This record gives sequence, C-alpha cells and structure tokens, in this order.
Amino acid sequence: MSTGTPTAGTYTPKPGAAPMGRMITAQALFETKMLLRNGEQLLLTVVIPSLLLVLFSTVDVVTVPVETTGGSGKAVDFLAPGILALAVMSTAFTGQAISTGFERRYGVLKRLGTSPLPRWGLMAAKTLSVLAVEVLQIVLLTAIAFGLGWSPQGNPLPVVLLLILGTAAFSGLGLLMAGTLKAEATLAAANLVFLLLLVGGGVIVPLDKFPDAAQSVLGLLPISALSDGLRDVLQHGAGIPWGDLGILAVWAVLGLGAAARFFRWE
Repeated sequence: MSTGTPTAGTYTPKPGAAPMGRMITAQALFETKMLLRNGEQLLLTVVIPSLLLVLFSTVDVVTVPVETTGGSGKAVDFLAPGILALAVMSTAFTGQAISTGFERRYGVLKRLGTSPLPRWGLMAAKTLSVLAVEVLQIVLLTAIAFGLGWSPQGNPLPVVLLLILGTAAFSGLGLLMAGTLKAEATLAAANLVFLLLLVGGGVIVPLDKFPDAAQSVLGLLPISALSDGLRDVLQHGAGIPWGDLGILAVWAVLGLGAAARFFRWE
C-alpha cells in the first residue's frame, strides 16, 4: 500500500525563465491593466473621442459640407472614421509616449531590462497592450456611432490594414518621443501634438477648409492619411486606399526605425 511519500525530484527546484510567449502575454496583460486604471490615459483614449463623436454629430458646431457626407447629410458619416483615427492616435501615440516616458524616468524600463524578458519582448508586450485597448475603443466608438445613425460602407479588410499601419506609425513616433525626451517634455509635447492634429488632421475639420498650400502638407500627416483612408472606405465605399496606406507605411518605417536607433532606456 502506498504511503504517499513523494518520490525524488517531486519538489526539486527548476530555475529558469518562463517560455517567451507566456512572458510577453503576462507583460501585455499588466500593461493593459495599468493603462485602463490610469485616469488621465483613460480620458485620452476613451472619454475624449466618445464625447467628440457625440458632440459634433448632434450639435452644429462645425459645419460639414453635404459632399463630405456622401450625400447623406449626416455628420456622423464624416466624423466616425476621423474619430476612429483619433482613437488610434490617442492610444498608440499620446498615451504610449506619456506612460513610457515616465516609466523611463522612474527607472522601470531599466529594471525590466535586467529581467528575463528581453527588450524586444517588452516592446512587443507594449504593442499588444496598445492593440487590446484599440479593440475596446473601436467597439465602443462603433456602438456609439451606430446609435447616432452611422451607415458604414466598404470592405473591412482595407479598414484593418489602415488601422494596423496607423498603429505602427503612431507607436513608432510615440516610442521615439518617449525614448529621447524627458518625461515632462514628453507629457507636454504629446498633448500638444494631440491637440494640433485633432484640429489640423482632418479628424473634425475637413482638409479642404484649409488653404491649398496647407492641404498639401497636412495631407502627408499620419493622422490625415488614416482618417482620409478610413473615410474613403467607410463613407464612400472605396477599395484599398493605396496612397494613404503608402503614407502610413513610410511613417511606420521611419518612426519605428528611429525609435529602435535612438531610444534610450535610462
């Protein structure tokens, strides 16, 4: 009859790092929880885009020409794609830049750099966290837009491509800012850029409201390419917006490449 005595090796320690996939997943879940618990970040990522969508769709604050609404006359058809682009920017750029900047200042990144999780794994976890928050944003904003009478058109595949490239572009720029500037400067600069691109990126005010010379420059911004591409597909039912995808791809390569080259962990 067995006495239940443990065999040799039952409680033998087995030191070593967890599998890479498990480490990245655990860090991504932690990053996501911290982001959603941060009141300031939650304001940027969820509250402000939702309020802007409701406000400008229901109150005649900014006049949206009928031709920009696809003849529907509903402002939400013009605004919803732009607000989706704004949500991506608020999470991948503004929120990530601020949180990563202060993590760098307080030495969090330096300590994580000495853990079994490699630096590329930490960046991968941050990217997964950004994508998880964006999914929540898109679901919420889409529900609000439908409640306001939104009638999206087009194929979802170009939308997914635009959102992925937009996330990559803004993520690279956010990490570049967080890895090169002081935390306080990152906080001020990220919020300033957010406000400037909100006004001049075609999110709420159509680009054709600006002078011709300014339109040429503003159209090359990542927020303009993302909002215009989403609008072409979701509002006008266009195919794949190659021009906008190309602009976002260039920003993604430049931003991520510069972040990898110049990011300082201390």
